[in-house]
Amino acid sequence: MKPRLKDVAAEVGVSAATVSRVLNGRDGVSSETARRIHEVVDRLGYVPPSTRRLHRKGLVGLIVPELTNPVFPLFAQEIETALAARGLTTVLCTSTYGGVPEDEYVATLLDRGVSGMVFVSGRHADTTADHRLYHDLVERDLPLVLVNGYVEGLDALFLSSDEARAVEIAVDHLTELGHRRIGFASGPRRLRPAERRFVGYRRAYLQHHPDADEAFAIETDYTVDGGAAAAALLLERGVTAVVMGSDLMALGAYRHLRDRGLPVPEHLSIVGYDDAAPIQYVDPPLTTIRQAIPAIAGEAADALHDHIARKVRQHGERMFTPELVVRGSTAPPRS
Repeated sequence: MKPRLKDVAAEVGVSAATVSRVLNGRDGVSSETARRIHEVVDRLGYVPPSTRRLHRKGLVGLIVPELTNPVFPLFAQEIETALAARGLTTVLCTSTYGGVPEDEYVATLLDRGVSGMVFVSGRHADTTADHRLYHDLVERDLPLVLVNGYVEGLDALFLSSDEARAVEIAVDHLTELGHRRIGFASGPRRLRPAERRFVGYRRAYLQHHPDADEAFAIETDYTVDGGAAAAALLLERGVTAVVMGSDLMALGAYRHLRDRGLPVPEHLSIVGYDDAAPIQYVDPPLTTIRQAIPAIAGEAADALHDHIARKVRQHGERMFTPELVVRGSTAPPRS
């Protein structure tokens, strides 16, 4: 078998992205590491893809987080379908916790000669992460679309749900039902979408309830367990309704109330976020915020197709307004 980029990385003891950076003449790698990489390249006989074969037109990398959260398979399906409709073939990569990291996927995709890449809720969503990888890709003029996240100073196209507006819509709905003590729980605030949701919650809640208690907002994990823990804390603080940062978290709230023998929505109204397909089958059906995933997918595919065809290079951030889907998990509070 011909040696691959990851074989060189393993031999040297660095990431595939570091090897790719050296072979493409990028800065940020020590001279000693670069020397070792070149030695191993020569010894293994590795030939970079730029000299091994022509660029593969129409092959696009799609990197998404773990697929246990049903919203990410939905993003993957919609984006892949939209790309296929424009004659582009998708290579799907899932960046699971403890699995292959994002930069190694990028190096592998570059090794395969992809024409562009789409990132969904990747490192660009984490304000504390190292974003040099994306700057390197922009410098290569690789067509690039980043979904649900934002990096200051990066000349790329960002497509995001309007997270702040989404939570405002949910708080407005619960307020119209008569709720006065409305809780909110979402993922870590270092994640830009989560931070925007906290901003939207506070803005809407203070508008309706000037004496709002900051303790009604809880930072937790985007998991069933995180939602259950948040529901327990918020119930102790006397809320009659909650907005959860994901449908999985909302399921956790359901579980916590069921374990305590408390009915939804009679004891607690619950609003989720995402509207992934299976969620409508819970009992009672979940009121939730539906992301405009088909519209985001179509815009991502159009932008990538145009950039690959050298028609135009789009940059900046475009936000998509989500939709409130009212079902059976929200009702007026008990008198």
